[in-house]
Amino acid sequence: MSDGRDFGLPSEFADDVLEVVDQIPEARVMTYGDIAELLGRGGPRGVGTVMARYGSDVPWWRVIRAGGYFPQGLEDEALAHYREEGTPLVRGPVDGRRVDLARARWLDARRPGG
Repeated sequence: MSDGRDFGLPSEFADDVLEVVDQIPEARVMTYGDIAELLGRGGPRGVGTVMARYGSDVPWWRVIRAGGYFPQGLEDEALAHYREEGTPLVRGPVDGRRVDLARARWLDARRPGG
């Protein structure tokens, strides 16, 4: 019987999402929608599902919600990573609770297999 945390092996889509996330440099971010658009499939929710199930071994904090909002439920952990990496935050590293997308967004990822 499964405990609900064994999702099996990642699909090809999940592998592609994780490969893109692995490319994101320190202090840079992509949104769930950015990754879905690059891959041409899955949509932001699909990317979010992959990150929730398989994202613990990649720099998950570099994938954020539209508007610069930190990954839901992991805000404090993400903020620690952003401060450590020097990710630009709206209102600065002390008071910032949102990534400055205009400065931190990274759109130079390569499509897997392409």
